[in-house]
Amino acid sequence: MGSVKDLKVLKKPNEDQEGIGRFKFSDRYSIFDWGEMPDLIPHKGEAIALLGAYFFEKLEEMGFKTHYIGLVEDGKAKKLSQLEKPSSEMEIKLLNVLEPPLHQDGYDYSAYQNLKGNFLIPLELIYRNYIPEGSSVFGRLKRGEIELKDLGLDELPSPDEKLEKPVLDVSTKLEVTDRYLKWDEARAISGLSAEEIEELKDALKVVNEVITSEFSKIGIVNEDGKIEVGYNSQRELILVDVMGTLDECRFTFNGLPVSKEITRIHYRGSSWHAATEEAKEKNRTQWKNICALNPESLPPHLKDLISKLYCSCTNEITGQEWFKDLPPLKEIISDIGGELDGK
Repeated sequence: MGSVKDLKVLKKPNEDQEGIGRFKFSDRYSIFDWGEMPDLIPHKGEAIALLGAYFFEKLEEMGFKTHYIGLVEDGKAKKLSQLEKPSSEMEIKLLNVLEPPLHQDGYDYSAYQNLKGNFLIPLELIYRNYIPEGSSVFGRLKRGEIELKDLGLDELPSPDEKLEKPVLDVSTKLEVTDRYLKWDEARAISGLSAEEIEELKDALKVVNEVITSEFSKIGIVNEDGKIEVGYNSQRELILVDVMGTLDECRFTFNGLPVSKEITRIHYRGSSWHAATEEAKEKNRTQWKNICALNPESLPPHLKDLISKLYCSCTNEITGQEWFKDLPPLKEIISDIGGELDGK
C-alpha cells in the first residue's frame, strides 16, 4: 500500500520478464512527504485513474512504450473507449524495484550498476516551465548546491516568470525523503550511460509538451510536473506510474492553483507544517517519527470543492462526462480561491 494508491500483484516480475499488477487509486492524498493525510477526497481515485489512462493512451499513440494495460471494469482491463463507467483500478506491467539499502554513509546504489533491464529507474524526473517564489530551486542556487548551468539556465529567472525553455530537474525516487541531484549524480547512481540520460531528458520534454498542450485547451497552465520511468526486459525505456494528473503536476488558472497544491497552501504556515520542518532539520530520515504534531482535517467545504475540481478536470481533458452535475470548472476554481483567501 502506498500513501495514495494500493498495488495488487497478479504476477511477480522476474529477471527476464515483466509481471502484472493493478493499481487501486484511492481517495487519499499526501503532501510534504507525510504520507496519508486525515481526509478522503471523494472520487479522486477515479478521476486520477481516468486522466492517467488518457495520457498513457495518448503517449502510446505517439510511439512511447508504457506499463499501462488498461482500466479494470468487470474484472477485465479495458481502454477508455470501452469503459461504461469510471474506474479507479488500472492494470499495469510490473518492473523489479530495487530499494537501495541505507548505510551510515548514505544509500547504496551498487545493485544498479550491472542491471540489464526490467527495473524501475530510481529517479523522479521533473520539468519546470515556471519557478514559483519559494521554490526549492532558488534555495539550492543560493546555497551553492547547484549552478544555473546545471538547470540549463543562463541567468536567474524572476519568480513565476515563464521560462524560455523548461528546466529539467531530477531527484531520488526510493529514499525516505526525496533528494535533488545533479544529472551526473543521477547517472552515476542509476547505472545509466550518458546517452540513456539524454533519452530520459528527451522523454521528459515530450511528456511536458503533451500535458501542457492538453491543459492549455481548457485555459489551464502547466507550471511543473514529474514522471517516473523504467526499462522493460529488452531495456527499452517505458513510462510508468501515472502522469498528467493533478497530483503529479502543478497547474494554475489565472494564478490560482488547480492541483493538490491547494492542500499545500491550506496547510502551509500551520503549526503542523512548522513541526514537520523542525523535525526534518533534526533527522532527514526519521523525521516523521519525531514530529510533534499530526495534521488536522480539511474544512468540509474546501474538501468538497477539491473533489469537484479533480472530477471536472478529468471531464474537460478527456472530453467525456464521467462525473455528472458539476458546476463549470472556472466557477469551482474561483470558489477555491475564495476559500484559500479566507482561511
